[in-house]
Amino acid sequence: MNNRPQYDDFDAIELFCPKCRRAVPVRKRLLLILSEGDKYDYYCPYCATSVGEKLVTEREKSFSVIR
Repeated sequence: MNNRPQYDDFDAIELFCPKCRRAVPVRKRLLLILSEGDKYDYYCPYCATSVGEKLVTEREKSFSVIR
């Protein structure tokens, strides 16, 4: 049998904003680069309230150098 997961990662498209009092399409921004992974913040595009966060852990990260 194939024990590989059927998905790798999910990103939120809409979340509930407590300030706007409705589900809104969210935007994702990188907050921190930590040793255990990258921490992202989901925020409301209308009032900029933080509505969620996500920690992405990758075993093998690829780095690129921008000059």
